[in-house]
Amino acid sequence: MGSGTGTSGLVVDDVEARVYVVPTEQPEADGTFAWDATTVVVVIVRAGGATGLGWTYAERSAGEVVAGTLAPVVRGRDVCDVPGGNEAMTRAVRNAGRPGVAACAVSAVDVALWDLKARALDVSLVGLLGRAQESVAVYGSGGFTTFDDATTSRQVEGWLADDGVTAVKIKIGESWGTRVERDLERVALVRRVAGPDVEVFVDANGGYAVGQAVRVERRLREHDVSWFEEPVSSDDLPGLAHVRSRAVADVAAGEYGWTLGYFERMLAAGAVDCLQADVTRCGGITTWLRAAAVAEAHHTDVSAHCAPQLSAHVGCAAPNVRHLEYFADHVRLEAMLFDGVLPATAGRLRPDPSVAGHGLALRRDAERFRAG
Repeated sequence: MGSGTGTSGLVVDDVEARVYVVPTEQPEADGTFAWDATTVVVVIVRAGGATGLGWTYAERSAGEVVAGTLAPVVRGRDVCDVPGGNEAMTRAVRNAGRPGVAACAVSAVDVALWDLKARALDVSLVGLLGRAQESVAVYGSGGFTTFDDATTSRQVEGWLADDGVTAVKIKIGESWGTRVERDLERVALVRRVAGPDVEVFVDANGGYAVGQAVRVERRLREHDVSWFEEPVSSDDLPGLAHVRSRAVADVAAGEYGWTLGYFERMLAAGAVDCLQADVTRCGGITTWLRAAAVAEAHHTDVSAHCAPQLSAHVGCAAPNVRHLEYFADHVRLEAMLFDGVLPATAGRLRPDPSVAGHGLALRRDAERFRAG
């Protein structure tokens, strides 16, 4: 049951989950996974005349968790008591298992609750959270292993010309690390296209073995690669720490962090130079900001993983944010589903402090992608 009327006098009276499936423009893959569509579970919460909007990139079953498990503990709660709602949701999924689908469901509702609170108070989301900086740097992210050289080149050129980024990232570790020479050829291509003044990042999505990742990183130095993401599985903290101890590039991981304890263990193991956290996976805005604080206590930067329209707000609230991932799929998809998206300008996203909440609303034509 909810906690009843609290300090604001306004309580959550409705929680709705919707599922949308958006096909990719062409088949896509990274080092360890392939896909041809992206599923988005959107959550809408209402209180009186105010509405909050959140979402997660997860399986449609996350919507069932929202409707069946989370909605009953959120309804009736004061709109100002978002951390209390987050804790109630965390307790509600104990037996279902917090990591994975349940964490994504909690994240979507948590984001919607923060948006609802900001709109009810008629303040921007970043203003409600507290702005540590005016804007956040973005890096272009995509470069899927299914792309040919022409497609990869066009994508990199677009990030530079249209978005003004100063860093770009592609996927490597193709076919579970079995095509290293092609990985390196593609990195060399990106360096040629980007030129000497743009940072080049790579993401192996855990595709390499530990010793192999060390050897690959040595060869990546030829192309001045400065960011090596998930060189090995993010579950292998000793392996990540081993690669990091021998790498020139910064080692990053954390996108599959479902709980605050996950991030603390990763940092305590000395596994990363920069911690990644995904606001649509880790438990929402509530947990993301706590993860950033844990990273700061370890004198470590944090990078917001994907979901750029939400990451911009939490990123601006964290003094130790380095950048956020301007992931090609999510940039395209968020513009197709929502009105009010923030454009990247000179390589940065800047939330509008004059707009209530995060400023996004479902587009009318989003219904063409509705799947539940």
